[in-house]
Amino acid sequence: MLQKESILVIGASTNPNRSSYLATKYLYNKGFSLFAIANRKGSIDGLELSDTLSNIDSVDTVTIYLSADRQKKYYDYILSLHPKRIIFNPGTENPEFEKLANNHHIQTISGCTIAMLTAGIL
Repeated sequence: MLQKESILVIGASTNPNRSSYLATKYLYNKGFSLFAIANRKGSIDGLELSDTLSNIDSVDTVTIYLSADRQKKYYDYILSLHPKRIIFNPGTENPEFEKLANNHHIQTISGCTIAMLTAGIL
């Protein structure tokens, strides 16, 4: 059986009206190895949301749900994880961080995690 990739959601939310909540819930229920960082602790379907930067051994994809300004404090953390790709969801586009990630040989995608899941390309 193929192992599903590991994904880190940055900007997760326990608010069911937010895209980050829907994406986190969908990813978790699809069986991805999932980590989620939020402004405050909480849980979605039993997945604990962390409000601190966790030590993660390996992550394939980081999907971001924070505005460009709010991403700055995560730059070093994300780069230290050496993900294969970073997904900038609608409204989170960040040319500065995209260039920095590309300089570290990390693929960047401006797209919607939920749409990518639905289309089967994640």
